[in-house]
Amino acid sequence: MSNTASGYLLGIGSNIDPHNNIVRIIAQLFEHFPQLTLSRVLKLPPIGMNSQHDFLNVVVFIETAIEQTDLKEICNTIEIQLGRDRDDPTRKTKDRPADLDILTSIRFPDDVERLASNITDEYFLYPLLDEIKAYLSGKSSTPLPLPAGVEINLNDLTFGQAATTINRNAGSGNKGIV
Repeated sequence: MSNTASGYLLGIGSNIDPHNNIVRIIAQLFEHFPQLTLSRVLKLPPIGMNSQHDFLNVVVFIETAIEQTDLKEICNTIEIQLGRDRDDPTRKTKDRPADLDILTSIRFPDDVERLASNITDEYFLYPLLDEIKAYLSGKSSTPLPLPAGVEINLNDLTFGQAATTINRNAGSGNKGIV
């Protein structure tokens, strides 16, 4: 990431086959963006819905200049490809393979102090937002009081236990953790 970066924070979750679907979501985001910065991945109980299936949730920062409507189209397409019915009026209260929400557009370091509660009303994401903002600001040396992250494997990469940046090498298609 450059000294100043503009982009979007996404809230990503899945509670249907979540280990595989989080990998699929990240892989599909790589088809559009060369670099993703991810918070740790947390296993969280469902909130606001009657389900026995825990979610895996992660916050992702995408440095990009694309319009929010274009990003929303990418997110909706990923959800649909993974089996989410975007036309179902009760989709927010059902189990789902993919949930990609644009939380906010953000500029680092200018917006780093913005409170998590001003970014989303999804309070369970607040610690992940704080973690990724600290990581992107270079303040990640102080561990934040978060539960252990869930290990996720994408090809030969392992992520999810701490905030990290993953780059896609456009020439080779290889990915690497920074």
